[in-house]
Amino acid sequence: MQLKQFRRKTVAQRKKLADFLKKLDDIVPDDMPKLLAEEDKKVWQETACLSCANCCKKMTPTFTKKDMVRIAAHLEMSVNAFKKEWLYQEEGTGDWMNKSTPCQFLGADNKCSIYEVRPSDCAEFPHHHKQPFDAYNDTFTQNLSYCPATYNLVERLKKRIEKEYEW
Repeated sequence: MQLKQFRRKTVAQRKKLADFLKKLDDIVPDDMPKLLAEEDKKVWQETACLSCANCCKKMTPTFTKKDMVRIAAHLEMSVNAFKKEWLYQEEGTGDWMNKSTPCQFLGADNKCSIYEVRPSDCAEFPHHHKQPFDAYNDTFTQNLSYCPATYNLVERLKKRIEKEYEW
């Protein structure tokens, strides 16, 4: 999906999909894990992350201590030097985040230059595997605007659930 097209689509449909996720907090089909697996498989057959990389361009992962140790070692620098050069500590949460976006490790080819040692937050993105799905509706609502795969998954789930279930 082209990012301009995705942004237009998101602006037009985000509220409907966010409302669906909010309703899904209260009404969850009994076979939700099965529905999710089926629709997620279809989404990934149509999704090419390297053609997008919007998550790397518009978001920042949270770096855990393990992430910082692993990445700093890979870059052959100390953890303190890594933090000083690339990260800041978010006020309130204390989370370590990239100083800027797009991510400093994103290449012109939309590939991550530290892919093998990337932060766990990046490796798990867009978090479709987290269970139960409805416990992460806030995450999916946020990601609607950033990730075409999440947008498409929620859109597919909405159509299917509204068609097949008393909603």
